Amino acid sequence: MRHSAPSASRLRRQRRAAGPARSRWQQVPYAIVLCGLVVTLIWMRQSGQNVKGGTLALAGILFAAALARLALPERRAGMLVERRRLADVAVLAVLGTGLLVVGLVLPAQH
Repeated sequence: MRHSAPSASRLRRQRRAAGPARSRWQQVPYAIVLCGLVVTLIWMRQSGQNVKGGTLALAGILFAAALARLALPERRAGMLVERRRLADVAVLAVLGTGLLVVGLVLPAQH
């Protein structure tokens, strides 16, 4: 007897059977990145003297998101999955590199 690949409708039923708890856990990496970005932006906003450090922190968060997207399988990366893995990692790394350069070039605030 020959076994065929599971159909798309069968895969959808299996995902629904897994329930919302599984999908919530899939969003943890995205939630961590989003919370880190929000906390850093609030920290930068509260004091204008935190711009350089905040920019460097944002770069670090984007590098961490790129690393998470690279390391985690697609089923566990949640909303960090937008395109193919290489494209997602490249976009996050380029944005992180840009912020890192800006953060290093900014003069220290007094």
